[in-house]
Formats: sequence, structure tokens, C-alpha cells
Amino acid sequence: MRGRRWLGFVPTGFQLRRFSSFEAPPVPPLRRVVVTDCASTVNAETSSVGMVTPLGCGVETTWKRLIEGECGVRAIGPDDLKMNGFEPEVKMYTFDQLTSKVAAIVPYGSTSGEFDEQLWLNSKEHRSIARFIGYALCAADEALKDANWMPTEQNEKEQTGVSLGAGTGSISDILEASRMICEKNIRRLSPFFIPRILINMASGHVSMKYGFQGPNHSSVTACATGAHSIGDAARMIQFGDTNVMVAGGTEASIDALSIAGFCRLRALSTKYNSKPHEASRPFDCGRDGFVIGEGSGVMVLEELEHARKRGAKIYAELRGYGTSGDAHHITQPHIGGRGAVLAMTRALKQSGLHPSQVDYINAHATSTPLGDAAEANAIKCVFSDHATSGALSVSSTKGATGHLLGAAGAVEAIFTVLALHHGVAPLTLNLSEPDPVFNSGFMPLTASKEMTIKSGLSNSFGFGGTNSCLLFTSTN
Repeated sequence: MRGRRWLGFVPTGFQLRRFSSFEAPPVPPLRRVVVTDCASTVNAETSSVGMVTPLGCGVETTWKRLIEGECGVRAIGPDDLKMNGFEPEVKMYTFDQLTSKVAAIVPYGSTSGEFDEQLWLNSKEHRSIARFIGYALCAADEALKDANWMPTEQNEKEQTGVSLGAGTGSISDILEASRMICEKNIRRLSPFFIPRILINMASGHVSMKYGFQGPNHSSVTACATGAHSIGDAARMIQFGDTNVMVAGGTEASIDALSIAGFCRLRALSTKYNSKPHEASRPFDCGRDGFVIGEGSGVMVLEELEHARKRGAKIYAELRGYGTSGDAHHITQPHIGGRGAVLAMTRALKQSGLHPSQVDYINAHATSTPLGDAAEANAIKCVFSDHATSGALSVSSTKGATGHLLGAAGAVEAIFTVLALHHGVAPLTLNLSEPDPVFNSGFMPLTASKEMTIKSGLSNSFGFGGTNSCLLFTSTN
């Protein structure tokens, strides 16, 4: 082969194939990514997803309460601020100064539908585990059990990865450590302080618990974190990095410093402290800010052929993942929603679907005056006549859950998958006077709606102008 210059080697199975300067290597097609469950799972009503939310612990509990119009927002008190090491008068002063006194808090306890702190946080081996990590471990455990994916073979563990992100990590640990320094008591600082606050430790702990040696990844994109984590995980499968990914987001943000910070930013609802269940009201004229929440959402993503070979039941396919940047403002979206338009358009383009083929949108709408209107404008721009014809169902589930920050995108992606699977679009809670951007043909759902949903879009947007959209399609 004189006269030819060898450019390199490309792996083909276990052999190496060489290509000359006159022969380009073939480009493999992108692999398809699905959300799976085991066909033999006892509870066929759940897919390979796990949830810890203000509506309850577990997918079945959360979904049932969501569809029935229950609300996970409640009034908070001084003991919710995670200030146990502070003097009582300091704790009380801090609480009194907070302008927002409502939050969406995960219910704790040992009964069904509650998060068991003794199991996930308080055991001796969990000293390095902060609350946001515990939520992720709990949600991941449910998702993996539902998917019946507990690999024991080394090659299967090497082909299973984790992609879990968070928005802020453990701010309560940072507050407590700061108190120790101010009191000149640094020797009492836990040696686990750093491992407890690192956001990638959620992925780390899940991978270590199950021995997963595939990609170990964490996104940190504010309120779009959960969606980016799932989208990034899907791409890892598409490009052949792995066959299975445990993906989602987590957050434990109910603490003095987090709430105070968002209060100072004037981002939180303050008008409904005496009526907490009415505080989170996406798209409503009476909205005045979001309700801070916490929780975790995790799903098991799998390469299509890998799922088929093991006889898994496929609940949905992740067909599109669109991302963009507003390039506009650190906290405020562009009023026309140009970043959201780009993200939704890119998700549609990747999926190959026409806008008129989308049946349901789980909107990001957090209950802020500017954000909700910008997203509604973006939806009208992208979906045009389809949106205003009444054929497109839209809702924001944050009326029930509050805003789960880094976990929101994952939890709402799961809601979108469940909507496809059950044929029910969830309602928007507390929508009594819709924003003028809406009209009779284009109106968010105020009651859960039974309908055929073949495709659904989940929107997630974050501070810094980061946007992410996930498009799922039914396989029925």
C-alpha cells in the first residue's frame, strides 16, 4: 500500500480497522434512548423513575396527589430553617426577618409516602451524606428497583453511569460551618464538611452504592439542572459511552440562608403567607414570586436495543433535547422568550416532530410575573396555530410542588413521562385569573385531563439565561 498514508485506527468490536487518506470512516447512527421498566414488575403502574417531592415520597404517591389537585406547599416555622446550632433568639430573629414564610417541604416520617430520615440520613454510615444526597439516593433506589436493573456482572456495571445534578448543594452545612468559624470553634468542623457540600457527590454516592462504573456526571445549571442532567445522560447513551444511565436532579434548599437569599432577590412569594396552599400560582394574575421547594427526581434511561434484549417494557422514548442561552440578564428572561423559543425549536428539530404533533407541554412557569409571561409568549411563537387552536394542552405542576430548583427539571420530566403513560395531563393549581397573554383557545389546564398523549415537552429554564427542553414520545 505504498503511497497511502494511514490516518489512524477506529475500533470495530474487538478489532481495529484502519482507514486510508482516501477512505473516511463511517459515521455510526445515533442510538435511541428510552425510559424503561421491567415487564415482570409487580406494580405495572410505575415506570423506571423515582421521586421525593413535597407531595410525598415515591412515584405512586406523588402522581396520585398531583392529579387529584393536592398541594405540597405549607407554612414554615423557625425549626424549618436548619439553625439548630444557633441561639434561640438568633433563630427567631432570622425567621421574623424573612418576607416569605411558605415552602414546599418533603414530608418526613416512617410511613408509606414519607421520606424516612433514619433510613437515608441518620445511620452511622451516612455521616458524609447531606440531605440533597439522601433525596437522590432514595429516588435512585426506587427508579432502579422499578427498572429491575441491579447488575452484578462487571461489564454491565461498566456500562451503567450516573448523571445527577443539584442547583445549590447543602447550604445548611455551609451556614453551620460559618457559625463555627465565627465562634472560633473550627476544631468542631466535620471532616465530612467538603464531601457533604460537593454537588457531584450525589452522583458519586449513587455510583458507589451500586458499583456503577460508567460515566459519573453532574450538571449545575440552576433551575435547569435536572433537565440538563437527563439530556446529557441521553447523549452519552446516543454516542455509545454507555448503555444505561441513572439521571436526574436533587435539591434540599429549605434552610435559613437559602430562603433569606431568595427573599433578598425578591424572587419568592410574599403575599400568601397566611394562605400557603395558594402561594404558588403559575400563569395567574395574582402571582408574585415562586415558592421554594425541595426534592429529587431520577429516571433510568436505556439504549433501545439493550432494553429489548433484556425484555424491558418501554414507557417512553426521549426523542429531543434542546438547549440555549438567553444572553440577556442574570435572573430575568427576555420578555419575548427568545431563549425558550430556541430550546424548544432545537428539541423539536432533533426529534423530527412537527410542532402540531406535540400534545402536552409541562411548562417551567414558576409563578413569577416576568418568567411565566415570557414562556407563554415563547410557546405561542413556536406552536402558533396549534397552541391557539386548543389542541395543545399546557400546564405547570409547580402550583402543587412549588419550585424544586435543581430538581425541578427532573421531577417535571417524570411528570411528562407519566402523563404519556397514563393518558392524563396534570392540572395547574391556583389558576383563577389567567394572565392576559392567554385567550380562550390557548389556556393552561385548570383540571387534570384524560387524553391521548403521544408526545410531551418538558421545559426548564434557569438563572444565567440557561434553557433546556426534553421531548418524550409514547411507544404505544
